[in-house]
Amino acid sequence: MLSKESKPRKLVLYSKPGCCLCDGLKEKLHAAFSLSGPDPLHDVVLQVRDITSNPEWEKAYQYEIPVLAKVLSDGSEEILPRLSPRLGVELVHKKIAAAFKQ
Repeated sequence: MLSKESKPRKLVLYSKPGCCLCDGLKEKLHAAFSLSGPDPLHDVVLQVRDITSNPEWEKAYQYEIPVLAKVLSDGSEEILPRLSPRLGVELVHKKIAAAFKQ
């Protein structure tokens, strides 16, 4: 159990039903979270948001999904650079770990 001081790191994946790229990225993220190594991501929580459920999200991301954002300590979101669908799980892990170090 995490104490209140060590909040889990959070990512938000903007997606929609039937988005193959979104599903592929979600699978790679979950696989990357389970990898062990020098920069483990076991504590990362992934929240998937369906853009069709919110007109604001849909307007912002309808042509961009999948969009991945890092949730900052103040609750705001920072959109991360797009991850190529061709990236392997290890590279996805490396890029996410690097994003959390910034």
